Amino acid sequence: MSIDRRKFLKLAGLTGIGLGLSAPTVFMKSTADASKSAAHAGSGATNQMAMVIDVKKLKKDDDYQRIINACHDIHNVPTLIAEKNDPKNEVKWIWTDVYDHTFPDQTNDYHPAAVKEKKFPLLCNHCQHPPCVRVCPTKATFKREDNGIVSQDPHRCIGCRFCMAACPYGARSFNWVDPRKYIIPSKMDPTFPTRTIGVVEKCTFCVERLARGLEPACVEASNGAMAFGNLGDPDSKVRKILSTHYTIRRKPALGTMPSVFYIIGGDEIAG
Repeated sequence: MSIDRRKFLKLAGLTGIGLGLSAPTVFMKSTADASKSAAHAGSGATNQMAMVIDVKKLKKDDDYQRIINACHDIHNVPTLIAEKNDPKNEVKWIWTDVYDHTFPDQTNDYHPAAVKEKKFPLLCNHCQHPPCVRVCPTKATFKREDNGIVSQDPHRCIGCRFCMAACPYGARSFNWVDPRKYIIPSKMDPTFPTRTIGVVEKCTFCVERLARGLEPACVEASNGAMAFGNLGDPDSKVRKILSTHYTIRRKPALGTMPSVFYIIGGDEIAG
């Protein structure tokens, strides 16, 4: 057992786990703290990378799969687990779901059928007030000060899964099995590190590509359906899109302030 793990177990014995707090309790406290923080912190950070997804431009299953593959292939995500129909052990950085599951607090009986049946690409929301960061005992998950991206350091991760309990979006996966055995050899990218059993992983907004002046892989593969930029820059691509389109975010009432926005339908807002 590593020193980090000993420290964590001691800490847990004196705090949440030792008091018998459940995962929902951890989640409720962290999201309540995030909501309180959002109420006092204003609308955004000086530098906060964000994404806008125009689902109207995603028309076929191939459009979604191209985006997913672009991400999973370059990040050595063990996609063979999903292909073996093993949902418990599945690891995913981007996936899809229907409207009711994506926006459970923004649904009603009168939405058009096209909206209800539409698939939505889902990923880590890189929240401005991330509850996952608040609960991580080793700072394996942390918010970068330079761009607001919520990063994950697998070397610090001790597998407690507090971040998974705190995340209200299901954006994190745990490696229950050795992920290296489930990477398609022909698609393995030697330039990106693989993970090990017992750690959490998730979307990183492609920080390694941003460092080289590139856009996230999913954005590049989306044929214009996804845009990326600095939410704090009024001249950025995402800010220009947000100023002319009506968008929604996932579970806004929680106060986490997601940095992923969705354009569902309608024309540009006049004026």
